[in-house]
Amino acid sequence: GYYADRWKKFLIPMSSPMKTYFDTSDQDPFCMYNYLLDITTWNKNIRRGFIKVKITDYTGNTVESEMNSEASTFQQYKRVKILTGFNQDLDEISKISLTFSTKTLIGPKLKLRILQMKLKSLNNPER
Repeated sequence: GYYADRWKKFLIPMSSPMKTYFDTSDQDPFCMYNYLLDITTWNKNIRRGFIKVKITDYTGNTVESEMNSEASTFQQYKRVKILTGFNQDLDEISKISLTFSTKTLIGPKLKLRILQMKLKSLNNPER
């Protein structure tokens, strides 16, 4: 990572485009633990919506994702990558729960069938 007052000195001289993210939140200690959620879905029909991620460790501690990302589009056998973050970091994850929502009040509730899922820590990529 880079200190907030020094990031421009490093990134602006780079000639190739790059994605960056900052490990910050609005709550003390102001850091977020970022994860990349990689999902392949199985639904035949296209689904568009939001994913909330909840992780639990072996001692029962649970944290829920805090980032409110844009709606994602899920198509059969297409991978979707979503950046998500947590206010706490759990070392050994025993359970991952996903909640899919279209955030509409009318119409049927849709399900999202997951064929494959991978959750990778961006703060600790060795995990």
